Amino acid sequence: MTLKVTHYGDSILKKKGKRVTEFTDTLSNLYKEMLKTMYEEEGIGLAAQQIGLSIQFCVVDVPSDPDYPITCILDGKPLSPQLLMPMGLANPKIDILPSDEYYYEEGCLSFPDIKGDVARPESILVRYQDIDGNSHSLECDGLLGRCIQHEVDHLNGILFIDRMEKEAYAEIKQEVQTLKKNTQSVLKQQLKESPKAST
Repeated sequence: MTLKVTHYGDSILKKKGKRVTEFTDTLSNLYKEMLKTMYEEEGIGLAAQQIGLSIQFCVVDVPSDPDYPITCILDGKPLSPQLLMPMGLANPKIDILPSDEYYYEEGCLSFPDIKGDVARPESILVRYQDIDGNSHSLECDGLLGRCIQHEVDHLNGILFIDRMEKEAYAEIKQEVQTLKKNTQSVLKQQLKESPKAST
């Protein structure tokens, strides 16, 4: 069963996730279910908040593109990014490496069919734990660096619309507000229909 992706308007998307402390089969199964959901939604990244969990965990699977090569240095060793994919990142922390910012049109599974230009640094260093709890450091750039920045933002309650300049956001503001209204309407309806908790 695939997980349900939360849409903008659900308060969980603005919550900072709690640190992952247990690296058990539960996390491993969550990793598999999140990947399955991400693939079905045709995404390249998915954060826990996007499936209704407030924890510091996300998954990423960025495709290779010969026209836009990605540099990867894992634990001090250069390697092909495809050897890393798919990734599960627990408790990720990002440091920005000296590099230029660039604009790129981003989408988000929590904002269906809504896209907008976001400026982000080209190169990052991310320290994280894998699904077994092993610690790693990864230097990367390109689409992988951007995708990880996008997902780690989610883990801290930050959305891609929060990173947009006013002009870029103005172009999609109406769609975003409509999505929020629709999501909140659905949530209210679900609340009405859910059985009352016994006291």
